[in-house]
Amino acid sequence: MRHQNKNNNLGRNKSHRKALLTNLAISLIKHKRIKTTFAKAKALKKFIEPIITRGKKQDTHSMRIVFKKLNNKTAVLELFKKISKHNLKRNGGYTRIIKLGKRLGDFSEMAIMELV
Repeated sequence: MRHQNKNNNLGRNKSHRKALLTNLAISLIKHKRIKTTFAKAKALKKFIEPIITRGKKQDTHSMRIVFKKLNNKTAVLELFKKISKHNLKRNGGYTRIIKLGKRLGDFSEMAIMELV
């Protein structure tokens, strides 16, 4: 049973879910806005908010921890050079989720996730 288990499994095992969230985070950092399902957007918000907070420190240790989670050098550099500069005075809430409505194929809730 799922007592006190707060993460959303998204119908995947652990390694697939980790790969999915990593790829969504890289896409969000590169494009600043992505379109995905609402459930994936909520799971991504919990994944990427601590990463952006870590990016505000601007030291080598933080960069290594973020690289360990993202595994993409260009995304990490963009996070530390551009995105963290915009969010220095912000204490959290670096992302925004906007609901779009239902998808026609399977009627799942769609959303746009963007960096603030």
